[in-house]
Amino acid sequence: MTSRTMTSALFGAALFALAGAARAEQPPNLPELSPTGADVCFGRVYDAAHLKAHPHQKVARIFFFYGHDPVSRPNEDPTANQDNSYNGFLTTTVRGAKKPEWASSWCHKSDPSDPSSGIGCGMDCDRSLASLKVDDKGKLLLSGLSPDVFLDPDASESMSKAEYARQQLGSEDDNFKLDPMPAETCKAEFARIDPIDPSLGDPLRARLKPDQPFCYGRDYDDAHLKSHPNQTTRSIRVFRGPIELASFAADGDKANWPDGADIAVSVTTRQKGAKVTQTYSCQGEADQWRCSASAKMSNFSCDISQKEIYLKRGANGTVMLANPNNAVAVVDLCSKAANGKTKSDDKVYRLEPMPQSACAP
Repeated sequence: MTSRTMTSALFGAALFALAGAARAEQPPNLPELSPTGADVCFGRVYDAAHLKAHPHQKVARIFFFYGHDPVSRPNEDPTANQDNSYNGFLTTTVRGAKKPEWASSWCHKSDPSDPSSGIGCGMDCDRSLASLKVDDKGKLLLSGLSPDVFLDPDASESMSKAEYARQQLGSEDDNFKLDPMPAETCKAEFARIDPIDPSLGDPLRARLKPDQPFCYGRDYDDAHLKSHPNQTTRSIRVFRGPIELASFAADGDKANWPDGADIAVSVTTRQKGAKVTQTYSCQGEADQWRCSASAKMSNFSCDISQKEIYLKRGANGTVMLANPNNAVAVVDLCSKAANGKTKSDDKVYRLEPMPQSACAP
C-alpha cells in the first residue's frame, strides 16, 4: 500500500482497534453521515471536460453508500457466515470500464469521546478505505483513498509491476467531493456490479436442501462424441444419496449449509465404458460451491486437497460443473492409476436434473 503520514497511520491504528472490537455487533449510527439513521448515498459522475482536464484521474463514476449492504443478495455463502457489520460501501467505475469495482468497510469515529473527531472506514487485513467528512453544504469529502484499494493485499508481490500499475487507481483519484443523492441511486449503481439473471433462479444453497437427495447428469450420444473427439466423458452424474445425506446428518450444521456437504461425481468414459466415482466435500463461496476431492470412498490415501471442482447454478434449472484447471477426474484421484495424471479435455458440463434412480450406484 502507498505510504501515509504519521498522523494517518496513528488514526488508522486507532480505527482498526476500535473496528475490530465492534465487528461482533452492528456498528453504531454516525449522525454526521445520516442524522436520521436511514441509508444515505453520495456520488459524482465526471463529465468528459473534467476528465480531459485531469488526465491522471481514472475514476469516471464514484459512489459511497452508508447503511445496509447494497451489494449482497442470496447466494451460496452460508447464512451463518454472512457479515452484517459492514456499513460503508464504495464503488468506482474507471474510464472505459463496463462494470464498477467495489469495497466494503466499517466506519467509526476515530475518537468516540470527541464529537469533533473525524470518521475513518477500515477494511479487512488492517487496511484503510478512506477518511470521511461532511461539509456545511452536505457534501461528502472522501480522502485518503489508496490507489490499490480494490487489489488483494498481496497483489504487489503476485503481479508484475506493469499489471499492478494498470489495475491501480490514478494519481489524481483521491480527495473526492461527492453530492448527496437518493439512496436508490447508490443501490442502482451497485446493482451494475453483478446484474441478476432471472433465468438462474434460486441459489443452489436454497434449491438443494441439506436433508434431501439430488441427481443431475448428462449422457452423450455417438453423434455428439463424434463431433467432440477429445471428450473423454460418455456419461456423468453428480448426486447426493443415502451415504452423503447420512454423513451430513451426523456431522453437518444446517446453519452453515452447504459447508460440509458431500457430493459424489460418477464419470463413465468412452474407453471400455470405465466408470469412476469420486467424492467431494463442498463449501459455499460467493456464487458457487467449491468442492475438494475427498478420500472417503477410496481405498487409498493421498494428498488430494488441491483437486477441486465447482458447482454453479445454470439457466432453467440446470447445474454447471467445472474444473477449469485440471478437468473433471476420470480416474480415482487416490488410486495408483492416477499417478498425478488426472487431466482430460472435459472441463465444463451443463447438467440436467434427473430422477434419483439415474444416480444409483
